[in-house]
Amino acid sequence: MAKRDLNSINIPPLKARRRELRNNPTPAEAILWKHLQRRQMLGKKFRRQYSIGRYIVDFFCVECDIGVELDGAPHFRELRAEYEAERTAFLQGLGIELIRFENRTVHQNIQAVLETIRE
Repeated sequence: MAKRDLNSINIPPLKARRRELRNNPTPAEAILWKHLQRRQMLGKKFRRQYSIGRYIVDFFCVECDIGVELDGAPHFRELRAEYEAERTAFLQGLGIELIRFENRTVHQNIQAVLETIRE
């Protein structure tokens, strides 16, 4: 794991939001979580709705510095492009590899999603 300021991980102001997101996953998040929980992916522990700095990552593996993000419809992503670029740059600056999938890819081809994460 890249060396980071531990005060920027899972900071208290985001605790309620993380809990809300964990308790109300999207259908795609619920599907992917079934495959990531309990160390099913390469024996590594993934966490749901994990905050790093002021950002919350859908899934994060501390051991391998991999973040997984599930995105909604393409038109929604276009509206958030600047925010997402800033967020991606911040996470990559910490040595975190961020992998993105569209929700529909999780629904239509979960095996391809899992294979990409394994790589």
